[in-house]
Formats: sequence, C-alpha cells, structure tokens
Amino acid sequence: MLPTFCKSLAIFCILACQTHATGNLSPGAIGVHRRFEYKYSFKPPYLAQKDGTVPFWEYGGNAIASSESVRVAPSLRSQKGAIWTKSQTNFDWWDVEIVFRVTGRGRIGADGLALWYTTEKGDYNGPVFGSSDRWNGLAIFFDSFDNDNKHNNPYISAVLNDGTKMYDHANDGTTQLLSGCLRDFRNKPFPTRARIEYYNNVLTVLIHNGMTNSNDDYELCLRADGVNLPKNGYFGVSAATGGLADDHDVFHFLTTSLHAAGQVQDTQKVENQEKLTQEYKEYQDKLEKQKQEYKKDHPDEHKDDEDWEEFYESENQRELRQIWQGQSQIAEHLRELSRKVDEIIGRQETTLSLVSRNAGQAPPPPAAGGVQQPLPVGAVSRSDVDLLLTNQNMLLSSIREIRQLVGDINVRTDNIQTNQKNAPTAQIQSSGYDVQTLIAEMRDGMNQVKQGISHVGQRLGAPQGAAQVANCPTGNCVGVTLFLSVTVVQLLLVFIYNIFK
Repeated sequence: MLPTFCKSLAIFCILACQTHATGNLSPGAIGVHRRFEYKYSFKPPYLAQKDGTVPFWEYGGNAIASSESVRVAPSLRSQKGAIWTKSQTNFDWWDVEIVFRVTGRGRIGADGLALWYTTEKGDYNGPVFGSSDRWNGLAIFFDSFDNDNKHNNPYISAVLNDGTKMYDHANDGTTQLLSGCLRDFRNKPFPTRARIEYYNNVLTVLIHNGMTNSNDDYELCLRADGVNLPKNGYFGVSAATGGLADDHDVFHFLTTSLHAAGQVQDTQKVENQEKLTQEYKEYQDKLEKQKQEYKKDHPDEHKDDEDWEEFYESENQRELRQIWQGQSQIAEHLRELSRKVDEIIGRQETTLSLVSRNAGQAPPPPAAGGVQQPLPVGAVSRSDVDLLLTNQNMLLSSIREIRQLVGDINVRTDNIQTNQKNAPTAQIQSSGYDVQTLIAEMRDGMNQVKQGISHVGQRLGAPQGAAQVANCPTGNCVGVTLFLSVTVVQLLLVFIYNIFK
C-alpha cells in the first residue's frame, strides 16, 4: 500500500512541476525579439484624455473610460459595451496581457468578458458578450454565467470562427471551443491577469487568478497547436450583463509584437521613414506658404535673403574682429604705460633738482675740540646723492630695455595680423611667422626682463657703507616696487594675449 502511494505522489509531483514549468514558459521568451506596440495598448495613469477619448482606441455602447480604467459594462442589467483599436495590426505574432476585474454583489454573476482578435471591428451592442456574432478570428471568453446548468462556470474558453458560425449560447460554446479551463475570476482580492500569446501558429493562454499581488504567478490555462489566425486584425474587449450584473473593469491592455531572432523589420522602418519625410515636406511647404503670406501682408518689413547676411559674420570676420580688439587693448595699455613712465621721469627730475640744491649748501664748521657737529634733520649727504644718481641711471636703463621689448612685441604682433589677413581662411600660413618661435622668444625676453628687474631691486635695496637712502623729499613720489609691479603686470597681459591668439 505504501509503495503504491509513494509512486502516485511522485507522479503527481512530476506532473505538477511540468505543468508549472509549462505555464511559466513563454513561447516568445527564448530567441525572440519583443517590441511593445503602444498603438494597440492602453494603461493608467491618464488612460483617457480630458475629452474622454482613449488614444488609438474607440469605445461605445455602455462602456465608460476614466483615467485609471475602462468599465466595459457596468453592474446594471442588460448593459453592453466594447472598446476596439482604430487600426489593424502590422505584425504576424503577438503577445497580449490584459489586467481586469469582474466584481458583483451576488455569488453568481453575468454575463462575462471577451477578448477579440478579428479581421473586422465588432458592434458595441452585439449578442456575443457585447460584440458581433459570426466573427472571423479568435475570441477568448471569460464566461461567468452557467447557461447549460453543468456547474462549470466561471469558465475561460478559446473559440475560433471563420465568419460563418453562430455562437452556441445554450451550451456556453462548448460545441465550438478550441480549448478552455475552469478558473474563478470573480471578486478576487487583486486584479485578474490573462496573457494570450500567439507565435508560430501556437496559441497559449496563461491565467493569474488574482489571489496574490505578484506579477509572475501565472498558470497554464490552454495551449493549442496549428492555430491559423488571419493577418492584420483588430484587437478588442467587450462585456455584457443580463438578469444578473457585474462590473467589468479593464486596467491594462498591453500588446507586444513577436519577431524571430535576427529578423529585421525593414518594411516598417521604410514606412516610418517615408511617413516622416512626408510630414517634414508638408511642414516645409506650410512654412514657406506662411512666409509668402507674411511678405505679402507686410511688404515694408520684407527683406531679401541677401540682406540677412549682414546680420551674421563669417569665421574670418570674427577672427579679424578678435585680433583688432586685442590690438586695441595692447595699444591702450602701451599708452597708459608710457604716461606712467613719463610721470615717473618727471618726478625723478624734480627730486634730483631738490637734491642738487641741498647738496650745494656748505656744511657747518666743526665745533671746538675737533668733533664734527651732526647734520641737521632733513639734510642730505654727498654719498646719498651719489647712490641716488646711480640708482636713477640703472632705472632709466631698465625702462629703455622694457620699451625696446614692448616695441618688438608690437612689431611682431603686426606681422602676425598681416599674415592672418593675407591667409584665405584667416589662419596663419605655413610660410608666415612661426607662432611657436615667437612665443619662445617672448618667454626668453620676459625671463631677461625679470632678471634685470630683480637685479635692479637688489641694487636698490643693498646699502653702501653706513649710508642710507634719504626719504623722498616730496610726498608724491612713486616707489620702485609699485613701478616694477605695474611693469610686470603689463608684460603678463601682453604675454597672455599672445598665448590666446
């Protein structure tokens, strides 16, 4: 007895595992390219627009669209409604996931919900779950009312029709169904999910019973091989109520096209490209027409295309403008430097005259005892005068060198500007002045000027014997440090400008 029970249990476990694996295996999941088709789908939020329409879909009958769902049939007696895509499909294989809810007050509801794939759109008040009879294509029925009293409802069934057969309501379509399964989808704590896949003439229906909030708890409902559906069909959802009434709400309708691995949708790409090209051409024609109308209505404000060229500058003009602005800045700085040098020279000449005047006065005779009286406060000795004259000569020599260097920089800058103007693309020609050589020479000159300035500073700061440089006799003298700082800043500006060019 025990071995037989163990064998039965093992066989049951194997069958359950195979069923679960088959139920979760997607025919289009391995080696298949999947593409979401937004024109054949809808989902919240903003499912319906402000005007009540659903993008790319049409609905009618008693259907009501909101921002979160489409109530295909409300919980009132004898209500029918449907929603259909506006355009036919342009792909052969597809995968549709529908999330819906069927709720009612009673233990038994009616009539049910239907998902359609047909060559023509059905009615919105038809006899078959709210749509037309004698359809050509596939119908997946979620039948919640037991018409044949076999106690096998709610029932999910797939029915094929070629457009010539009438649906058998008395027997709930059992004489016409392709396959089906018994699943209760009414009054579940979570929305019910159904996934219908059609790939390589194999139809698979997976059901999520709505008992959990997980999106992966699908079970296999039916699988049929050798199913030949017409190409280029319409998707639709319909529902109906009878003496009993349920609310039939659809939250998601997501369509995915399936393509074999490596298959390129060249036709669709070409169609999209042609459509975009046509739209662009129409927009250009519309814009040109508006321009002509504006020119006609405003002849005084009309400008030819050639007149607009003066508002834009070319690359050559922009480079020449930048060179001219740089040259103007250099000339302004040189004028400022020359003015300051002249001011310094004038002050130095005034100082020399005062020093010479004080030096011409005889010192007071020594006092008795051979002790020389100290110089009065403010007097300048001869050694101080000699030191001041020596520093003055060195400063004048450094100023001459700086002026010579600035003149060389100005000449070389003029040569660069001339070469750029003669070049056809406002660029320095290979036969013109070498910019890298110019930068190296400027760097060497700057180093020499820095060395000379530091040497002058050392000479100025070094005391000779015990003599100290006298204070400036006037209050408006410019210090050597200030002068050298201004000179170095000016040279740095000239050097930065040349690097910028």
